[in-house]
Amino acid sequence: MAKNKPNYTLPIIVMFFLFAMISFVTGFQNPFGVILKDQLELNNFQSQLGNAANFIAYAFMGLPAGIILQRKGFKFSAIAAVIVGLAGVILMFISSIFVDKNIIFPIYMAGAFVAGFSMCMLNTVVNPMLNTLGGGGKTGNQLLQFGGATNSLAATICPVLVGYLMGEELKGLSLVQARPALFIAMGIFALALVVLFLSDLPEPILEEMKKADKSKVKASQPSVGGLFKFTHYLLGVIAIFIYVGVEVGIPNMANQYMTTKVAEGGLELSGILAGSLVGAYWFLMLVGRLLGGVVGGFVPSKVMLTSVSVLIMGLILSAIMLPATMVHIPVLNMDAPLNIIMLVLCGLCTSVMWGAIFNLAAEGLGKYTAVASGLFMVMVCGGGILPLIQGYVADLTSFIQSYWVPFIGAGYILFYALIGSHVYRRDASATQLKEEVIDGDVYIEK
Repeated sequence: MAKNKPNYTLPIIVMFFLFAMISFVTGFQNPFGVILKDQLELNNFQSQLGNAANFIAYAFMGLPAGIILQRKGFKFSAIAAVIVGLAGVILMFISSIFVDKNIIFPIYMAGAFVAGFSMCMLNTVVNPMLNTLGGGGKTGNQLLQFGGATNSLAATICPVLVGYLMGEELKGLSLVQARPALFIAMGIFALALVVLFLSDLPEPILEEMKKADKSKVKASQPSVGGLFKFTHYLLGVIAIFIYVGVEVGIPNMANQYMTTKVAEGGLELSGILAGSLVGAYWFLMLVGRLLGGVVGGFVPSKVMLTSVSVLIMGLILSAIMLPATMVHIPVLNMDAPLNIIMLVLCGLCTSVMWGAIFNLAAEGLGKYTAVASGLFMVMVCGGGILPLIQGYVADLTSFIQSYWVPFIGAGYILFYALIGSHVYRRDASATQLKEEVIDGDVYIEK
């Protein structure tokens, strides 16, 4: 008698919920950077330091998070991540209590850094879990796209909410006005703890280790060094680093551009309008991920990644070349700069890149998948480093010229889609080449 196929509906819902949490808390750093820039009189480079602290935490926590997942499983890792995240948001709230600028910034940075630890740990859990529940391949990519849609929904809400709190007047802003958003984040973390404690998550990694123990076969702990056999994975790690920087840098710098005084090279739009346009970027990521989830079961990840890479390069180039002329957007019933509209449309492209890159890079990794996920999370620090570079370029040149940074990044992603994602494993002990077709690609083992 055949076994009934497990029902993974609840675990998938839990993973989608955690995906949304990651985005909501990470999304603070963009509008909060605008607030801190005014409150503490920061330049463009300094205004991106909170965002950098949030993402650079991934560089420190990525591999430990992968090891924790390997040894303790999905549920333990997720609960630990939520507790750490709650501590980070509390630190950010504490920073809003003080008046002294020399105290506010370091406490806020510490909160952003601790929150980054949490986001890294959650990402390490959510991505391999969804890919595993979907069975890898096209279905795994499909679940990652739908999970990314919930991520984008939270990212849409965050800048609009904080933009509303900022209001029309951009002078005299402080973190005090953003406290309601922090209270919401605390409530989300508390709810997540309850949901995780009551959820029964599958533990494929722990089950594999138990089976190995029962069969008296030593369960080897996959090492990071083993991943260096997989060229497509290593190039994918670089693609993830660049992708996150592109995804975050586009709306972050657009927000700075829109809310900076005209005399300083900005557009000087209201916080509400700027927040709405940044929210529109994340909303288009939501739309794109929903579409990606629908077509992900039919269109290979390589084709999807190639298409959006070409499109985003065209949109960024248009934004650099076009003027900031105000045009009316019927759907939003508002006027917006033409070049900003091009940048907002980039959300449709960045929406599907994460799932496609992760899916392509994870093919054929087998027992290395959990450790690989940890190293992926290390490279998410690109979301802090590339926007810092873009902010530095903006200080040297102009806001709009800084978009050559994400343009070049998109060019590398196109290279990865076309060439770098070809699955190839190096193994010096083998003397023959073996080929296997994986999701329309050729897996070559040497």
